Amino acid sequence: MVDLDVEERVDYTQYTNRQLMVVPLVVLAIALLVIAGWYVTTGAPASPGIEFTGGVELQIDADDPDAIREMYDRPITSVRAVGTSGEGGYIVTFQSGPSVEALNATELSDTAEENGFNVESVQETSPSFADSTQRLAFLGIIAAFVGMTIMIFILFRSPIPCLAVVLSAFSDIIVPIALMNLVGIKLSLGTVAALLMLIGYSVDSDILLTNQVLRRRGAFYESTYRAMRTGITMTLTSLSAMTVMAIAATIFGIDLLAAIGTVLAFGLATDLMNTYLFNVGLLRWYKGANA
Repeated sequence: MVDLDVEERVDYTQYTNRQLMVVPLVVLAIALLVIAGWYVTTGAPASPGIEFTGGVELQIDADDPDAIREMYDRPITSVRAVGTSGEGGYIVTFQSGPSVEALNATELSDTAEENGFNVESVQETSPSFADSTQRLAFLGIIAAFVGMTIMIFILFRSPIPCLAVVLSAFSDIIVPIALMNLVGIKLSLGTVAALLMLIGYSVDSDILLTNQVLRRRGAFYESTYRAMRTGITMTLTSLSAMTVMAIAATIFGIDLLAAIGTVLAFGLATDLMNTYLFNVGLLRWYKGANA
């Protein structure tokens, strides 16, 4: 069980506000550099999945993934086993792109059958539909972030506490996107949903801290530790659940759940850092300046 005797374990008086805030800001800066470099290299801030580029997915009943790769004379994006050891065959993905020859699902399926393989299913996403999906997903993230920002300003009506919550939520999205690029997780509808969930997680813990410090009775550290006992319990519980989900989904070959769990774990760990380092430092400076 997690020991949440935060008063004894965390002594904020040993650190200046600048020392508390610099680590989250440096991590955010590095994440922005990673995303910027990725954009310059690939033309996108994160590697898009088939939902955002278009392409074809075939489920082929086969025993050897190498045999699948050898029968096609065009680039294959991925060959993933169905289940833990490929008893259900393999899902073969051909992703569209500006430098990729136009895909034809019927031709790809016929090629597999001509080579003696049974095609269990065929799924095709057109580039135009994928482009529309990409725009809608982007607008969804922007709308959620703008709505969150407006709500925060209505609640606290002061720029500094609002900045603490908004910047923390921004970092909770940016850092996981940078880590997705580094570990090879593609941006899909599932990972976009995970990023939207992170906005909610971030706002929840940040509002709890800010509300305790600014609106409840008690000294600054008393209010902070009270918020930490509740907030850290909630975040660590969610972080543990997402980590277990990611590990289990990886073992059983459920790639979408593994990606969602990993992204949420990245974001929740980032939220712990942002909330209890950056926000605490900024709120302590703000409350001291307005004492």
